[in-house]
Amino acid sequence: MATMADMPAEVQKAPVTVSEAYRFAVANPDALKNVPCYCGCGAMGHTSNYSCYVKEVKSSGEVVFDEHALGCSICVDIAQDVMKMTRAGKAPGEI
Repeated sequence: MATMADMPAEVQKAPVTVSEAYRFAVANPDALKNVPCYCGCGAMGHTSNYSCYVKEVKSSGEVVFDEHALGCSICVDIAQDVMKMTRAGKAPGEI
């Protein structure tokens, strides 16, 4: 999990499940990049559940966050499921 201090203010103020999902996404991109999101955010250009949290990672390492998951419980539920599978020892390819 990424540290809370590395999260934007909106994420730090969000409910625990939401802030955990953002922290997990930043620290575990491979776990979410191959997991589709089915909330309809594909119309926004999202290509995976990871896209609901991170717009891009610049060459400097700076993370540009996407605020979509701040208000989408479906995105957060998907990330929480992936977190549980990861903790259970599943590899990204298995998830």
